[in-house]
Amino acid sequence: MTLRIPFPAAGFVLLAAGWSTAQPAAVQVQGELKRWHTVTLTFTGPQTGEDANPNPFRNYRLNVTFTHPAAGASHTVPGYYAADGRAAETSATGGDRWRVHFIPTREGLWNYTASFRTGEDVAIDPRADAGRPAAFDGAHGSFRIAASDKKGADLRAHGLLEYTGGHHLRFAGSGRYFLKGGADSPENFLAYEEFDGTHDADSDSGSYKKVGVFIHRYAPHIRDWRPGDPEWKGGKGKGIIGALNYLAGKGVNSVYFLTYNLDGGDGRDTWMWTGPEVRDRFDTSKLDQWEIVFSHMGRLGMMLHVVTQETENDRRLGGGPGLNPVRRLYYRELVARFAHHLALTWNLGEENNTPDSDRKAIAAYLRGLDAWRHPITVHTHNDRALDFYNGVLGDPNFEAASIQGSMKNYNRDAIALRRRSSDAGRRWAIFGDEQPPASRGVLPDSDDPDHDEPRTQALWGNLMGGGSGVEWYFGFEFPHMDINCEDFRSRDRMWDQTRHALQFFHRHLPFWEMEPGNERVSGAPARVLAKGDEIVAVYLPAGGHASLRLGPGAYTVEWYNPRTGGALRPGAKLQGGGVRPLGPPPADPGKDWAALVRLR
Repeated sequence: MTLRIPFPAAGFVLLAAGWSTAQPAAVQVQGELKRWHTVTLTFTGPQTGEDANPNPFRNYRLNVTFTHPAAGASHTVPGYYAADGRAAETSATGGDRWRVHFIPTREGLWNYTASFRTGEDVAIDPRADAGRPAAFDGAHGSFRIAASDKKGADLRAHGLLEYTGGHHLRFAGSGRYFLKGGADSPENFLAYEEFDGTHDADSDSGSYKKVGVFIHRYAPHIRDWRPGDPEWKGGKGKGIIGALNYLAGKGVNSVYFLTYNLDGGDGRDTWMWTGPEVRDRFDTSKLDQWEIVFSHMGRLGMMLHVVTQETENDRRLGGGPGLNPVRRLYYRELVARFAHHLALTWNLGEENNTPDSDRKAIAAYLRGLDAWRHPITVHTHNDRALDFYNGVLGDPNFEAASIQGSMKNYNRDAIALRRRSSDAGRRWAIFGDEQPPASRGVLPDSDDPDHDEPRTQALWGNLMGGGSGVEWYFGFEFPHMDINCEDFRSRDRMWDQTRHALQFFHRHLPFWEMEPGNERVSGAPARVLAKGDEIVAVYLPAGGHASLRLGPGAYTVEWYNPRTGGALRPGAKLQGGGVRPLGPPPADPGKDWAALVRLR
């Protein structure tokens, strides 16, 4: 029997399939009770407020342990103060609701038990018995999870995006491997006018000073909002939701955004707290509205690339580096509110400056909070990738590279970091997440209609080096740039070219089983990714004629146009056992082409 439960936040009707009645009166279990669908528990507890004393964010701690008796699985998940439970709609700053989000990784019966403690700074105290019991401490119950009914891009059809020990992340439900084609700009994506408490706290300095006082509206994308899409407070949110709809329609599957750009950062318009000068009290309504947007991203099939600091402020939060109390509280709130999203990467900072010891400590703290073990990375300074990670390669709490570098180096860096991370005993996914020069990045279509360098050097360079994909940075000199981009259609052709690349890899290659092998090709400049001699991809960045070393056997050659996508085009038939010419591309011999060579 299906039970309908009204959800206390805006825009949700939640279905509970096979829900057990074993719930305390002070607990609401909300959500579609299906595998990979978020289940939300809302507890009625002490009445308090964002500005109350004692501080509800520091001096209360909610953790809920979920167990699956049949599988022997157990997850302890941090919770958070949720004001009146409807803050996205009401903008409430006070109330008696406390909330936790859970991802059921298995079907069947799940039990839960709440730990609710109070005491000075108990929220950041790792001891289970810290403080003293309060209110609903010990509340317990159960619910039963059915199979998911989602299909298509919706991440609930694919499950948790996990690190599984290889160079590519994989969805736990569908088994599909992940390649990223994403938006790196605007980095202040969440500086959106219709989020509560959001404004430009200061006009920008340095390269961004010409932007002045600015806040996003995404007005060109209001037309991309569709009836039935989420909104809040009587029609707010259509611009940012429409922008995501447009990007998803172009095949974009990841969005990079900062959650903190105060203290000297670029924009000074994105923060989680109740004000730009506050660091230990969180804006419950703003964060509930962020949650609406993030949940929509999951339905669209998008990964959240959560960048938690930037180069200007990564040693300033809480008055200094390391795991000071303010930074601990910040990361706990991030995990409690958003770690339930199925595809998420934690990035410890853009162009990060912190010592390796701090990086390791922060990553370990995040890993200890995040029951779902989302991948963790840290972003490099420009063209520093080959030495930037020396101190964290092999660390058990890092799973990926996040490279800023010259486009011409994307292939080299992917190959080198695959090898070095493997040698260190922990293979990483290699992502390219920014393209200099900072003034230009990836230009608008109007200024660079063909996007030859980003496509040939960065996109295909990374993927052919065994990398896991890229996100595009917009620079600061041209319209719709890294801080003030309002219209993602400014890079419409770049999104198309990115989609074409990902389609080639997903449709035609077991890329997760393949290795770079540029040494196998001669003649025209080329890049090679191969699974032995069984299947070989050859990319010619400038076209031309190339020859490939092949083992014994008969082979077919088919050609793919990276500029337009589409079907494979027939090419030569080769007899292996040596170096063999691939033959000419089917057209435009001076343009880039990909050749798919398969053993017959």
